[in-house]
This record gives sequence, structure tokens and C-alpha cells, in this order.
Amino acid sequence: MNRAVRLLLAGFLCVACSSTPKAKVAPTLPKANPAAVSKLSQGVEAAHSKDGKRRAIGLFEEAVRADSALWEARYNLGLMHAEAGNLAAAERELADAQRAAPDAEDVAIALAEVRRRRQDAAAGIDALDDFVRQHPDATIAPVVLMATLREAGRIDRAIELARRVLVKRSRDPYVLSELALSHLERGEIDTAELIVKEALKVDAKSAVAERTAGLIALKRGDDALSFQHFARATELDPNDTTARLNIATVLLQAGVYDRAAQQFRAVHEADPEDVAATLGLAAALRGAAKKDDVSAFSASEKLLLQVLEREPDNLAASYNLAVLYAGPLKRPKDASSLYERFLDNAPKQHPARPEAEKAMASLASGPPPADKK
Repeated sequence: MNRAVRLLLAGFLCVACSSTPKAKVAPTLPKANPAAVSKLSQGVEAAHSKDGKRRAIGLFEEAVRADSALWEARYNLGLMHAEAGNLAAAERELADAQRAAPDAEDVAIALAEVRRRRQDAAAGIDALDDFVRQHPDATIAPVVLMATLREAGRIDRAIELARRVLVKRSRDPYVLSELALSHLERGEIDTAELIVKEALKVDAKSAVAERTAGLIALKRGDDALSFQHFARATELDPNDTTARLNIATVLLQAGVYDRAAQQFRAVHEADPEDVAATLGLAAALRGAAKKDDVSAFSASEKLLLQVLEREPDNLAASYNLAVLYAGPLKRPKDASSLYERFLDNAPKQHPARPEAEKAMASLASGPPPADKK
């Protein structure tokens, strides 16, 4: 039986990285314990079954106990813990998997993502950077590193890396698209547009290039064109949930809440643990709700609580739930607590800080006095 039985469940929230080629795997290691491999295979099957994730975690743990060197079991166990929001355990298992298989690209990527989610982006970047330097033929890791650098505000380093990789992969739409996004982040829209056009010349059927073109159009304020690019991306890759989420976001920003909710719900139902879809659906439901529709506001609240249960420091969930409690659900004490949590964790440049500070001041002053008759 093939030793490398893996789930590859990690879903990285990086705009230019979905639908990439499969990661390279570590060289063949000594033959694994057959009982451990059997548990690993059962765990993979359980993870793909309805409500089977808890059982899968148990099976992967049994596989690790039977053969501590079976890095695939630790890798999958780490992914399952990450999906469940248990990031400390996820980092521990993935770090052990990397020590056992230092050449496994998918392990390096998953570990960097978990560290990013644990608010330790610097450690994730450094580890991924080391991996890319030691493995110049890596396929996905460089693109993920570019996106991670860009999201961390290290735009110059992201562009430098993209240009270095393009020396060998000049016709790679993934690298070109990520380079375009870095220039877009720097406000260089014309440059970004030229680069993504080159990516589409290289591969007219690249879903990632179409999605990047959609983001550039969105930045220009052309919602109609961005929608066309995102729709094209979903046609090219029906499994491209990022493009579907972008379509939903365009609809949400345009105030077309019902259609936005449909798109967000499609992704959320396919993967209830997709945080972006859950947050988007909560926002769409709130936007579509009528003034006194408590049930709709409560549905939005439930979704936001699900996110906070998995990610207690999620800024978007804290802020949006505070808005609900301060407004339609009329729970000012809970709203104050959530605004305070948001302000404690949000960076100074976060665009929602002014509104949160204003709301906190309003809640602190209490309701206006009633008019005397």
C-alpha cells in the first residue's frame, strides 16, 4: 500500500493560490507499521464522511501511537485540529510532521498557515522562507509565501520573491497573478492590470488569473466587470470557492443581500467551517433583514458565535456581533464587551476602529433621557 495516504484538507485563504498543482511530497521513508497505515486509511475515509471528523481524529491519534514516524498521520491530525480551531494542537502535530519529513511541501505550508492563524505571522513567514530557499523547485510554497508576505504588509519582499521565481517560471499564471496582487496592494493598479493581462495571455483558462483580474476591476470601482471575471473563474474551476466568495462580496457591497446570501450559503453549506463564508452569510442575512425581523438577526448572531467559538480573536466576528448587540438585538452590555475586545486586538490602522470607538463612547454615555411631558 502507498505509504503517503494523505488528506490534503488545508484550505488556505490566499487569493492567488487555489487550484494550484499538488504539493511535492517527501522522499520514501522506511516502511511504515501496517497497523498504523490501516488506521491512517480509516481516518482519511472517516474525515470525508458526514460527521466523521471526531472519529477521524481518534483514528489518526491511534496511527501516531502505533508508529510515531508516520508523518502523514501527524500531518492529517494537525489539519483536523486546525479545522476544529484547536490551533495549539495543530501546530504541535504539524511541527512534528515537519521534523519527520522536512522535504514535504504541504506540511510546510500547513504549518505556516496555522502559525498565521495563531497571530504569529513572522514565525510562519520565516519557516516558509527557509523551506523555499532550501527547496528551489517547490511549486506551491513560493506562491503561498508571496501571499503571506503581501497579507503581512511586506509588499517589497513579496514582489522581490515573485520576480526571483519568474526567472525560472516566467509563464506561470499563479506567480504572475500573485505579483499583480502585490502591485495592487501598493496602489499600482495599472501595473497590476498589465501583469494579469500577461497571465491571461499565458493561460486564457486560468481561474486564478480571472479571479485576480476581478479584484483589480473591483479596485477600479467597476463592479460589473469584476463580477464577469469572478463568474468566469467559477466556470473555469467550479470548485473555486474563492471566486464564489468574491462574487458574493460584490453583491453584498452593492446591497443585493438576497443574492449575496445565496452565494455565501452555497459555500457555507459545502464547508460549514469556512470562516469567510460564515462571516459573509451573517452580514448578508443582517443586511436583508427587515427592521423588526428578530429571527433573521438571531440567525446572523448564531453564525457569528460559531466563528468566535472556533476563533475567539476573530476581529470581523467580534465587530459585527457588537453591531448586532448594540442595534437590533438590544444587548448594550454585550456590545460594549465585544467592542472592547475588538479595540484591544485590532491594529491602529484597522478601518473599523473609528466606528467602534464612536459606538463605545455612545454606549458608555447611555441612552438619551426621555422627553418630559
